[in-house]
Amino acid sequence: MSLVMPVIVGAGPAGVRAAQALVVRGLRPVILDEGLRPGGQIYRQPPPGFSRPKSVLYGFEHRKADAVHRAMDGLMPRVEYRPGCLVWNAEGKTLDVLRDGVSTAVPYTHLILATGATDRVLPFPGWLTPGVYTLGGSQVALKHQGCAIGSRVVFMGTGPLLYLVAYQYAKAGARVAAVLDTSRFADRLAALPGMLRAPGLLAKGLYYMAWLRAHGVPLRSGVRPLAVQGKERVTGLSYRQGGRMRTVDCDALAYGLALRSETQLASLVGCEFEFNVRDRNWTPRRDAAGRSSVSGVYVAGDGAAIGGADAAELAGERAALALLEDTGHAQDAQRARALEARLAANGRVRAALERAFPFPQDWAAGIADDTVICRCEEVTAGVVRQAVSETGAQEMNRLKALTRVGMGRCQGRMCGVAAAEVLAHALGRSPADVGRLRNQPPVKPIPVSVVCLERPKKASA
Repeated sequence: MSLVMPVIVGAGPAGVRAAQALVVRGLRPVILDEGLRPGGQIYRQPPPGFSRPKSVLYGFEHRKADAVHRAMDGLMPRVEYRPGCLVWNAEGKTLDVLRDGVSTAVPYTHLILATGATDRVLPFPGWLTPGVYTLGGSQVALKHQGCAIGSRVVFMGTGPLLYLVAYQYAKAGARVAAVLDTSRFADRLAALPGMLRAPGLLAKGLYYMAWLRAHGVPLRSGVRPLAVQGKERVTGLSYRQGGRMRTVDCDALAYGLALRSETQLASLVGCEFEFNVRDRNWTPRRDAAGRSSVSGVYVAGDGAAIGGADAAELAGERAALALLEDTGHAQDAQRARALEARLAANGRVRAALERAFPFPQDWAAGIADDTVICRCEEVTAGVVRQAVSETGAQEMNRLKALTRVGMGRCQGRMCGVAAAEVLAHALGRSPADVGRLRNQPPVKPIPVSVVCLERPKKASA
């Protein structure tokens, strides 16, 4: 049996359960975690000395969070855990990893990508005003830093995270001015038969809504944002509900339209992608076990497709079992089949959730030409439309070359979805028809000096 050097990127639910399965068979994986403590985004741990109990931090999920944290604590002697590590590039069975300002090369024979997800946002007038955060960013502030993003916060967007974070803020003592959902009550009603497959999840969602209402928080459905009020700082938000225009006073806005898989590293290692209609996003092509199109590379959790924390635990373990099988190690085939069955059932629930909280497909038609889409390069929706009408741009990478959209610090992580929606609408096509931005290193901003030192070093080698 040849030497196996497994590396796991991410220490959330998927990464921790993958490591557990590998350790049981005698392997010692390297775990690269961008966070300073394991748990990922959903079970993010506060810094040492933070006094709030887990039951307050994670609500109904505190036992699951504690189980993941305890599992990782038990693994520490048998894994090589490296916190505070940003994997910024991947090529030739090697990852480039930045830690404490120094970049090192981490080789691997097999790679499990458990990179998680980030917020999906669609720009609207005023979205760049100080005081506007993503839903995930507002949750990080509460969990990791123990503070609210404002003294009177509006939560807007759609998806289960919208109500969860609003509930967490209100429970922590913050003043929630309103929860504004872009989905309609009719959407949730239509999804109810599918949601009955997961009665516990449905009950929690209904509880969050009922608790917020009981504590005087206005809940609005079928809204469309018009503009953020204020120049130096958020002072309010105007929106449309039905035929009425409304305004709510606030000093902060948490905004997000469900989640988008973090797939940059999968792209850099050469994985093939396919358009995921349910997630309305490009995700790595994979089999039921998590094997990607690249031999020895596996994808799991929300970084492969949005499924939530429970599914991430299942997918992480299943990917690890696939790795064990592919390297000649004994693994439990019956357990593998059971995991796949549970993941398939979760997929059906996720489909119902997408029906309950659909993507606002009318957004691209209504966004004004002067609204900035790509904040790094200050590219507006009008510039994208102009590229279509004047140069015939029909594909995302051609659009990038013509307008510089996606060429900034975020490398299209924040603006790529919006640019694709505007381009597709201008062409009268589906986002699946305009392709995806080809990812380039670094996947996240790093010091220029690191790139200048690493590139010549690799070239000489």
